[in-house]
Amino acid sequence: MDVTECRAIVTGAASGLGRACCLGLAEAGAEVVAVDSDRKGLDSLAGDRIFVQEADVTRECEVASAVDAAFARLGRVDVLVNFAGIYRDGLLVKDIGEGDFVSMPLAQWRAVIETDLTGTFLPVRETALRMVRDGVRPGVLITVSSVSRNGNPGQGNYSAAKAGVVAFTRSVALELAPHGIRAAAIAPGFIDTPILSAMDPDRLSAQVDEIPARRLGTPAEIFAGVRFAIECEYFTGRCLEIDGGLSF
Repeated sequence: MDVTECRAIVTGAASGLGRACCLGLAEAGAEVVAVDSDRKGLDSLAGDRIFVQEADVTRECEVASAVDAAFARLGRVDVLVNFAGIYRDGLLVKDIGEGDFVSMPLAQWRAVIETDLTGTFLPVRETALRMVRDGVRPGVLITVSSVSRNGNPGQGNYSAAKAGVVAFTRSVALELAPHGIRAAAIAPGFIDTPILSAMDPDRLSAQVDEIPARRLGTPAEIFAGVRFAIECEYFTGRCLEIDGGLSF
């Protein structure tokens, strides 16, 4: 598929990697419907090739309405990229001293699973339904996992969600192949985005020291992976790792 001619939905579009993806697609010549719950961030993104649609990816009705609006605006949608996600780190059980322990609250677990896993499922389901119904071929559904899908201390909820994203994507690829629709995942490592500014500098430096490339990745490098997944018609059912060699 030629990225310069594609019509795409991008979730989690108001900031970070989602925003960079929208701008990259538009610069390449694509038309994009940017979806996020952050209205202010969306408004600052709107442009000639970027149209905005406010929606919470965990709310079924809002996602269905947003996808309907995207198909109506663009005429067809042949690409979906799911960047919407959050993290709420915490240990499963933590010793706080003097014989007292705390554990991860169920609400903290559910918040991440709802946004990162269910918030991937709903846009994929709604977009796939309309692609199959309308006979969109070729089509590609791109999900975003993480290097943390292999398990990471303090990220049990996030790791579970991001591992689930890859398994879900594999299933979607197998199911939709007869319809000419591909599905693929991208797993970023540590990327230089504003979200890292909240991280303790010493901890971040220690993490960078563990990356074989010895640096953070850039949003442009993640977009390069998105572009590859769109353009390579033989890439489906797989997870593309863009992490400087951190995974093994």
